[in-house]
Amino acid sequence: MIPHEYIEELTRRTDIVDVVGNYVQLKRKGRLYGGLCPFHSEKTPSFYVYPDTQSFYCFGCGVGGDVIHFVRRINSIDYTEAVKMLAARAGMPEPQEDDKTGRLRSRILSMNKEAARYFHACLNSTVEEARQARAYWRRRGLDDKTIVRFGLGYAPDDGQGLYQYLRDKGYNQQELDASGLFKRSQSGRIYCLFWKRVMTPIFDLRGNIIAFGGRVLDDSKPKYVNSPETLVYHKSDTVFALQIAKKSASRRFVLCEGYMDVISMHQAGIDTAVCACGTALTPDQVKLISQYAEEVILSYDSDEAGQKATLRSLELFRNSPVKVGVLQIPGAKDPDEYIKKYGSERFKALLDGVGNALDFRLGRLKNKYDLKQDAQRLEYVKEAVNMLAERSNPTEQEVYAGRLAEETNISKNAIMTQLADAVKRSNSKRRWAQNQARLQSGEMHQISVPYSAGGSQALGVASAEQRLLAAMLREPSYIPQVRAQLSPEKFVLPQQKELYEAFLQCQEQGIEISLSTLRPFVSEEALNELSRLAAQYSDVNCTPDDIRLYLDRIARGTPVAGKAAEMSNDDLIRYLQSMREKKQGTDPADD
Repeated sequence: MIPHEYIEELTRRTDIVDVVGNYVQLKRKGRLYGGLCPFHSEKTPSFYVYPDTQSFYCFGCGVGGDVIHFVRRINSIDYTEAVKMLAARAGMPEPQEDDKTGRLRSRILSMNKEAARYFHACLNSTVEEARQARAYWRRRGLDDKTIVRFGLGYAPDDGQGLYQYLRDKGYNQQELDASGLFKRSQSGRIYCLFWKRVMTPIFDLRGNIIAFGGRVLDDSKPKYVNSPETLVYHKSDTVFALQIAKKSASRRFVLCEGYMDVISMHQAGIDTAVCACGTALTPDQVKLISQYAEEVILSYDSDEAGQKATLRSLELFRNSPVKVGVLQIPGAKDPDEYIKKYGSERFKALLDGVGNALDFRLGRLKNKYDLKQDAQRLEYVKEAVNMLAERSNPTEQEVYAGRLAEETNISKNAIMTQLADAVKRSNSKRRWAQNQARLQSGEMHQISVPYSAGGSQALGVASAEQRLLAAMLREPSYIPQVRAQLSPEKFVLPQQKELYEAFLQCQEQGIEISLSTLRPFVSEEALNELSRLAAQYSDVNCTPDDIRLYLDRIARGTPVAGKAAEMSNDDLIRYLQSMREKKQGTDPADD
């Protein structure tokens, strides 16, 4: 952990407006600065920087935080690397972490680099097994340039070679155990995780080797062995070859199923090919890819498992700003095989003619039904109409309704009528889901409620607590006054309670209050919530009288708030939703 004194000094020397201005064209708007959000596509600015609290927040995608979080997210680096980058900018020495974690992380990265050199040297040795490993890469169609570019290697049939090599380099047992490169037998004997396998290093966005993937030379089991989770490797937020793809002039990425597909595409000149680390694509990997890509083409295997993976990935990309297409690979099971059979130019032509996500979904749906049978034809239309209602715009609905009419011999007017009803249902369902999402994210504070209105007092308490947190962030001198009258147990919402406890803890330890210094004491979700509150109430000048008013509102609403706090999350959401609807005079049944 980096000492809080260092973070305090770093934030004093760093102006978030200057830092963000290097990435976003900002325009001054009173005391704020606004611009187009760098984290999602938008035409109307919803991204703001707040000099008073040295924070940023996007009202479009909900991303917010301090300057460290901005640098971390915009560059896709970890917390320590972001601090180092800002420290260099501010002319400060690199931070010295006050525990062993940072040093161990650095040693693991260094060890992985040495391991990659060892595997590459083994590949190029004169022994027979190395010759077989080189022959394997040749059979896969890789040339020397590609092998060097990706740092490919070979782990020999010797469970001790790498271990002794790294011990000779000066790495101690604790470091070797933490690397993920070794395992222990039941008798306690240490052996290499990888042996008699061709090796593929996995890099992070800054070019550090963080893990490895190993494959046997034949079809024996297990075919693949991958590095476990370590201090430096988290597979759920790692994308293979993204450190290369992000530098490409093209913003059209090709998302493949495995390392070999990616490497083959890069050799064929497609330098934006990437794949997920792990068995399946994750939301964190989608967010990471979306920071660099404007379009993503899903290029998975043509077998049933690959097609199911395509559907899962489409769902993950559904709320991403990137355009998504699906590549169908005729005459081959995967991109690697297609490129070998037909060449890179024909594969590039396939990419240029890729179909969109709707084509793929509707094609999969159509294959489930026998359209010669009336009952199945009607069921197909029903499912297709519901899909179009949820996943298409009016222009697409017009086009695809015509296609459905031709496929099923049902009039386009009848399909459009059915589609209009489905769109209404979908919109009503979406509004209801949005209302619940707003409540879960704390947006009930936007409702102005009379605090004498019985059950509505819970909303008033939540609103007052949120305003107090925003005020204390901007003016920490209010904390003693609030602390004397308000205990953490009185907070209605868990995230606000977490934040308030962090405020008190920082004050006790003499730590300056800011988003940056609060980070070690709260979750990422709570910190993002505080960023939202700082943005929401940035134009509210809070006086000592206002603080007393908020405390009074909380005190008068405590019995109701206490009752709400005892509810489950779902019950609380329903309760606050009912209060909101009662206040606004709406009912979901009216939609």
